[in-house]
Amino acid sequence: MKSGTISGWTKTTSTDWVMDKLGCMHYLIFLDVDGTVVDYHNRIPTSAQKAISSARAHQHRVYLCTGRSKAEVYPELLELGIDGLICGNGSYVEDATAMGTPEVVFEQTLSSKQCSEVVAWLTARNLPFYLECNAGLFGSADFLTGAQAAIHAYSKSKGNLMTVEQAFPEMIFGAELERPDVNKISFILRSYQDHLDATRAFPDLISGTWGGRGAEALFGDLGVPNISKANAIAKLLEHRGVDRTATIAVGDAKVDISMLEYCRIGIAMGNASSDVKAIADYITDDVEKDGLYNAFAHYKLL
Repeated sequence: MKSGTISGWTKTTSTDWVMDKLGCMHYLIFLDVDGTVVDYHNRIPTSAQKAISSARAHQHRVYLCTGRSKAEVYPELLELGIDGLICGNGSYVEDATAMGTPEVVFEQTLSSKQCSEVVAWLTARNLPFYLECNAGLFGSADFLTGAQAAIHAYSKSKGNLMTVEQAFPEMIFGAELERPDVNKISFILRSYQDHLDATRAFPDLISGTWGGRGAEALFGDLGVPNISKANAIAKLLEHRGVDRTATIAVGDAKVDISMLEYCRIGIAMGNASSDVKAIADYITDDVEKDGLYNAFAHYKLL
């Protein structure tokens, strides 16, 4: 649990404040997507939709804060009526203006040289991969077949068996793979050694794994250094002129820990890992048991 006192709320600008005339708090709420807003069957629970709609009706601002690229924030998520996006685990920040149009607050991508070197390295090692860009997901020629076993195992662990086509319905094949707009590159791990080798080969990039714990990981990734969900939230708050005491974060995975610790209130989903629950201010129910709605109700956001 976090400790320490929380400072008072302050008015920010003439059109955007964190406390209204009746003394009601207006929060900026940051939501992880997978395992928080979206369940393990890749569905948005009706209760989660109601929670977001009601919170916004009460003048709270709701942002998605996800490891997905912008291209993976599909229409059903945008139709929730969100106020902005943090994508690529913090490499891209977008806020809605007063007119409702998106405004890019921050974006950091791999350089063309970095992308080219990683693509060449993965290709030489016969590791299927895909590029995560705001313009789309771009798969290597062998990803469709080479990733099938990993996607099968990953989706099965989440209780919903999927093919590559089902997991990545809008992935683009046959396009140029040396691009200047790449947030992150994910690749198949034949063994954990591939992750260790990638870490050594590219010390200037952030090297991670996903789809399993430790040596059981199914995927590796290489991304922009010095980014996190917490850093991205800080950039958005600076842009809006809002203190972080006006913030709530909800998540379930290790990558969410930084934002749960950074925000005034950090909420762990009931399906969260133990390390996430250990630092949370509040633990709600499972994503498939109305966890998001119940968390919003607990903090009187509805």
